[in-house]
Amino acid sequence: MNPSCNLFLIGPTGAGKTSIGRQLAARLGLPFLDLDQEIERVTGVSVSTVFDIEGEAGFRRRERALLDECSGRHGVVLASGAGAVLDPANRRALMERGYVVWLQATVPLQLQRLALDTSRPLLADADRHQKLEAMAAARTSLYEEIADLIIPPGSEQEGVAAASERCIALIDQHWNRQAA
Repeated sequence: MNPSCNLFLIGPTGAGKTSIGRQLAARLGLPFLDLDQEIERVTGVSVSTVFDIEGEAGFRRRERALLDECSGRHGVVLASGAGAVLDPANRRALMERGYVVWLQATVPLQLQRLALDTSRPLLADADRHQKLEAMAAARTSLYEEIADLIIPPGSEQEGVAAASERCIALIDQHWNRQAA
């Protein structure tokens, strides 16, 4: 949706939605929300614990409810969960309520960024490469379907500050930001 007062970040695990989102929010003077962190705040436990107790279906129900709430706010930068796009209601809310930016990341880049991360339940698989490929196959067309702007992946050496600057430059060129 362009124009909008909200900026929503979508993309695969390890694309930088949280890190870049924080930088974007600070630069734009907007509050930052991370959907997974909101789930942890509301439940009082980690996303992994929600998965352990309620399974993926329970997590997705919570994700849907909080995405609906968070995307309904005005003047926010929201980092969605990587799998939030799997739900048609989530895709509709993101498209209707904000300007959607797809942060792309290659599987090798994801593997590099997530090498030491043990907090993601869907990556507890022995073959992370295969799991990330399968997730990309299931989600890429959904990201593409709702994206207003696509940010190509940077190099494996690009840091958060440089990636954020690259994103800001592209967003400034394309987003018709409305006041909240």
